[in-house]
Amino acid sequence: MAILLAGQAVHLRPIVMKNKPEEMLALSPKGTVPVLVLADTLNAEATQYQVIDESLDIMLWALRRNDPNDLLYSSRGDALDEILQVIEHNDQQFKPDLERYKDAKRYHHQDLEACRLKCEPFVQDLEQRLTKHRFLMGDKASLLDYALLPFIRQFSKVNRQLYLNGPYTHLQAWLNLHLQSRLFSKAMFKHPLWLDTQQDIVFGESY
Repeated sequence: MAILLAGQAVHLRPIVMKNKPEEMLALSPKGTVPVLVLADTLNAEATQYQVIDESLDIMLWALRRNDPNDLLYSSRGDALDEILQVIEHNDQQFKPDLERYKDAKRYHHQDLEACRLKCEPFVQDLEQRLTKHRFLMGDKASLLDYALLPFIRQFSKVNRQLYLNGPYTHLQAWLNLHLQSRLFSKAMFKHPLWLDTQQDIVFGESY
């Protein structure tokens, strides 16, 4: 979604994690996605590549090249620091708690409710933010909204009924706004797998 909003054209190679291409593992041995490979486009025989294989770093790469919607909130000097702090909290604490919550639901663990409660402080913090303005940082979307969207979407699905009946009215409206957007549909479109077609897909020029 950040690549689309930044208007950065990339060659997309969709894969499934059960069948990782050798080309991907050679460039990024950790074997996770996404992987962005930057090469010297003026030199077809270039052997030097820059590899960015963290989602947040790819988002920052795209938005620092072009940020027409000011997702980095550049007009607020301290905004990016705050955005990155919340994302770090998500990555270091909420994400592991969410994985345990998902596993407890999937494997019918006895500590399901305890796992859900571990997730609550972070979710409630986002709810409180959204009582003040439409998006997490203000009245317009920011990098923070798009960085956290996948995790809140996952949280909403673990116990759907409890989520819908829970004290998340602002978060529900925020999530629905994103999920019903044309941008989300464009980003989530399922392209043919690269290993099947051996054809790159030009992605990100516009949405």
